[in-house]
Amino acid sequence: MLGEDGAPLGLDGLRTGRLRDGSGAPLPRGYAADAEALARLADGTWLVAFERWHRIRAYPRGLDGPGGYVAAPPGLERAPRNAGLEALAVLADGRWLAVAEGLAPPGAPALRRAWIGAPGHWTPLAYRPGASELDPADAAPLPDGGALVLERSFSLLDGFRGRLVRIPAAALAAPHPETVLEGEALLRLEPPLPTDNWEGVAAARIGGRTLVALVSDDNESPLQRTLLLLFALDGV
Repeated sequence: MLGEDGAPLGLDGLRTGRLRDGSGAPLPRGYAADAEALARLADGTWLVAFERWHRIRAYPRGLDGPGGYVAAPPGLERAPRNAGLEALAVLADGRWLAVAEGLAPPGAPALRRAWIGAPGHWTPLAYRPGASELDPADAAPLPDGGALVLERSFSLLDGFRGRLVRIPAAALAAPHPETVLEGEALLRLEPPLPTDNWEGVAAARIGGRTLVALVSDDNESPLQRTLLLLFALDGV
């Protein structure tokens, strides 16, 4: 719920529960249920990307219904166990943008493997984070055909840091294999802004403005928090 000035007032209609497999049975906790990315198709189908067991499931009847497999981007199976598909977005034209957290293209350790297209029609790309310690944590489509990518890092010395970048529509319009995507920094998630494990980003047109929401994951740890930040994005 938003106030008249666009400030977030609270959340309603929340539901929690276990994601399910193709037969409708709850996924077993741990290896099979490490969901990391969420996106939605135009027909209402939810897409969920998992790591550890790297795959994508589609939930046409809602997130409390059965979820079948869709063909994941080729090469995703080579991603590190806990650094797979963290960012998945359905762009304004219906194509999917996927970015792996810790999988680098061959011979390019500073880049991250990315793909654009759809199951069976993927074009392999690369994504350049803002710094070596930053990794893609989520992505969201923009109404103009571009995309947002959320990056984050963690160290014992500096704690959590992150940034939000914008990839223009022109860079996504007709990429060729091995195109390197690089976003324009919009926001640095460091003091005085709250610092935490920022893992989710979404964008929507509301009241004539493009609003961007960021959410953090507390990992069920007393040392972390679940936070929601809301920003207005000019020019989109």
